[in-house]
Amino acid sequence: MKKFIPITVGNYLVVHGYDEHNREIIESVEVERASLKIVAVDRIQSLSEKYMLVTGAFGRLMYWEYEESFEEISAKLMEN
Repeated sequence: MKKFIPITVGNYLVVHGYDEHNREIIESVEVERASLKIVAVDRIQSLSEKYMLVTGAFGRLMYWEYEESFEEISAKLMEN
């Protein structure tokens, strides 16, 4: 059974692949206000104090800024 957690996310970065020099092609997206998302735990690749790295459609990676504390998100992940 798939597991989900709620996360409040704001601005994010989308990795669209790599250029001819093997550097990431990154799109920076700024939002007007943060929004609550229900995220499948298996999409989450890693967590830092500022960003959550998640997988998206078409093999893209996204770095989401989140509003909860690192400890709060870590606890949610450990429960699942």
